[in-house]
Amino acid sequence: MSLLHDAVRVESLTVLSRFRTDFYDCLTARADALFELTDAVLCTDGPVRSLVDLALAPEHRRGHGALYAGLNRGRVDVARLRRVLSEMPLPRAADGRLVLAVDVSPWLRPDAGTVPDAGTVPDRSFCHTYGRGSAKHQMMPGWPYSVVVALESGRTSWTAFLDAVRLAPGADLAAVTADQVREVAERLITAGQWTDGDPEILVVLDAGYDAPRIAYLLSGLPVEILGRTRSDRVMRRPAPSRQEFLLDHPKGGRPPKHGGEFVFGDPTTWGAEQAVTVTNTRLYGRATAQAWDRLHPRLTQRAAWLEHDGPLPVIEGTVIRLTVEHLPSGGVNKPVWLWWSRTGATEADVDRCWQAFLRRFDIEHTFRMLKQTLGWTRPRLRNSAAADRWTWLIISTHTQLRLARPLATDLRRPWEKPALPHKLTPARVRRGFRNLRTTTGTPAGAPKPTTPGPGRPPGSKNRRPATRHDVGRVLAGGEAHQRPAHHKVGTKPRRTSSKLGRST
Repeated sequence: MSLLHDAVRVESLTVLSRFRTDFYDCLTARADALFELTDAVLCTDGPVRSLVDLALAPEHRRGHGALYAGLNRGRVDVARLRRVLSEMPLPRAADGRLVLAVDVSPWLRPDAGTVPDAGTVPDRSFCHTYGRGSAKHQMMPGWPYSVVVALESGRTSWTAFLDAVRLAPGADLAAVTADQVREVAERLITAGQWTDGDPEILVVLDAGYDAPRIAYLLSGLPVEILGRTRSDRVMRRPAPSRQEFLLDHPKGGRPPKHGGEFVFGDPTTWGAEQAVTVTNTRLYGRATAQAWDRLHPRLTQRAAWLEHDGPLPVIEGTVIRLTVEHLPSGGVNKPVWLWWSRTGATEADVDRCWQAFLRRFDIEHTFRMLKQTLGWTRPRLRNSAAADRWTWLIISTHTQLRLARPLATDLRRPWEKPALPHKLTPARVRRGFRNLRTTTGTPAGAPKPTTPGPGRPPGSKNRRPATRHDVGRVLAGGEAHQRPAHHKVGTKPRRTSSKLGRST
């Protein structure tokens, strides 16, 4: 047993050391400063509050000037880093299937008009947030990032990062998400994570995504789309066959393209279910899932389908209604409606879908870890390219914590309960990473002594003011809507058809 444990530790240490070396090779400019900045995030005690505090960490052997120079003028080979992330060991479901989750998390910059340099931040969009101020839904200026992670099975707060894309103002959320998932799937296939004969990759989306359209855009790939839909949707049944139509209309006529309506809020239109499952759960009591086969939305020649060539497609799928006895928080118990891009669902497929959707909320724990502990949104960076650079450093930091999970020792606080090695949270793994760093080593070179420049003479004025930028929006389709950067943040924005991921 000890030999097996030692073999697992040696293999995990090899994988972690290889990733650190590959990550260093992806830093093509100011690599030493960026790599040591990542080590400072990994080894600093407590949450990251500011970049200046990271410059004081023992792992960061350079001054704070090199830190900011690395973020502002360094370079990261993002394409290569994405390939490296796809080649790392990834978590899988119980049946060996890869389950991916996509969500949008904003890096909020709402201080337009209150800080002199806030209006100089480019590429900001109005991001959907909840819980700020009076706990209401608001649209705040910031940088929205679309993130793709691989989910584990069972209750956990771990996810595996695969990709991150900053949404530009006026971007089509469904189109960007489809392109992002397509590129991730192609990289996974190239890396050997998926081969012919394996179960199809399941992509889980929350409300706010147009799941049928994304499934249509990803046709031809070995992926399944599972998305949450609103409870006021109306779907259509399959069109009747020619024989059925002639029986109902003996005089003939034009056959309909769509069948009868399936109104989510009207049980009289549901009809008989194709599959029903009942599962006893520990937190929710009895969970009942009902599935209706071959339902599709009725598309119209507008919005995202305005410039579609040819007849509008009929995108059929399975609608799943999930109800539970009670919620752990004691809140209002509402049914959850899901749309799955496959038809002919069995009872096993229905259980797999709704259980995978519940695992999607693990990405919320990851966002909280990134923002509250690793300090993803703490820096007050002005350049959006520097924000992207810092985002990839944080993703690499979280990946190193995931790879170090079998190696970490539980350095728990006196009031914390002991945890098994495979049950350690990312925050507990981070506590002991400083000890692991001495084992893995660092490819970064030692700093060279330099003399700082004279800087701007005292008393002189800045003769190169920064450029001011407007704040846009990320839309589901159509032209981009712009709003001046000096607009008052607290006012109610105009409603859009796109709902971005919630802030954590």
